[in-house]
Amino acid sequence: MTAPPQPGGRPAVAVAATAAGTAASATAAPKGGRNLYLDFLRAVALVRVVTYHTFDWAWLTLAFPAMGVMFALAGSLLARSLDRGDRSAFEVVRARLRRLLPPVWLFSLVVVAAMLLSGWRPDEGGGSRAAGWARMVWWIVPVGEPPIADTEWAWQIVAPLWYIRAYLLFVILSPLLLRQFRRTPWISVGAFLGLAVVAQGDVLPLPDRIAAPFTDLATFGACWLLGFAHRDGLLRRLPVGRNWAVAAVVMAAGGWFALTHRTEDGYDLGSIPLGQAFWSFGFVLLLLRFGPRGDGWVRRYRPVHGAVVLLNARAVTVYLWHEVALVLAVLLVDRMWQVPALENSLPLGATWLLYLVAWPLIAVAVLLVGWAEDRAARRPPRLWPWPAPKQPSSAPA
Repeated sequence: MTAPPQPGGRPAVAVAATAAGTAASATAAPKGGRNLYLDFLRAVALVRVVTYHTFDWAWLTLAFPAMGVMFALAGSLLARSLDRGDRSAFEVVRARLRRLLPPVWLFSLVVVAAMLLSGWRPDEGGGSRAAGWARMVWWIVPVGEPPIADTEWAWQIVAPLWYIRAYLLFVILSPLLLRQFRRTPWISVGAFLGLAVVAQGDVLPLPDRIAAPFTDLATFGACWLLGFAHRDGLLRRLPVGRNWAVAAVVMAAGGWFALTHRTEDGYDLGSIPLGQAFWSFGFVLLLLRFGPRGDGWVRRYRPVHGAVVLLNARAVTVYLWHEVALVLAVLLVDRMWQVPALENSLPLGATWLLYLVAWPLIAVAVLLVGWAEDRAARRPPRLWPWPAPKQPSSAPA
């Protein structure tokens, strides 16, 4: 396999942009390299994902387009890794895959085992038996649609895998995307927004196994590149008025398209690629351009700081296992109906109760399988990665 091109050897303008971005990032990140504002956004995005999948509120996709935010943050962090210069681009990509895949493999092992124990076989969907088992490779290298049992619970549990697939593809393509972005930044962003138009129109005769990944990349590519722009400091250098104008126009276009092209899910952006791409782009542009430079406001409130650190340290675990928690929460609530005391005292039919039951189950997943993220990152395993209390400074004798 040929290693992806490295970001080295860029033109002088790109190098200058990188240097300026490094200086801008230094003002925004605390000592140690963590930008808690970005971590805070990721934590909010994870909570929003769980909330949306519980209540199925379409308006949440407009109020906080979590997936666009997550792709933008990932793009910024990957650009930072590529810029460090201590590893080749190929090594950076390999390191990202090494950190992501082991938690995914653990998830896949549990899910596949559960489906097999329920009587499912990979060749049930048609085709030869050998082809069915061959497609099991997508559980190991999740860049395609893996075979799953044709049950409601199975479809719900594997739903988050689309993000893993898109993230992997963006990571693999990023050395090339970053080089092209630094040559023609806003043309590259515009090209992805144009691809979103193509994806929405479904004008390319692509087979199903390619159409879905293409749609995901086209929908969120502009947000990924906004992460590059944030890393390079381009957003901070844009005039305030222009930022607001671009965000307003793009969000207005995306919102108008979503509201006038409703699907069976209503105006849910998850079903409207063009609306998702434009609305998410404008929303993320504002978040990254006008975000606070410091992070003292996060550290000041210990519960908030702790939750941000925990959710970021276990982001893959929370994202992958939250649907499992919701399925188990439904089963638990169904059991509660059989207990007269609980039936008479608890609003078992309320969705918010299901939401409250799901979060302790997510916490159990963090305790049981969250260590896989530490092992994948070559860190000492921790059951509950909560930040240590700040030690008071001792006065000199």
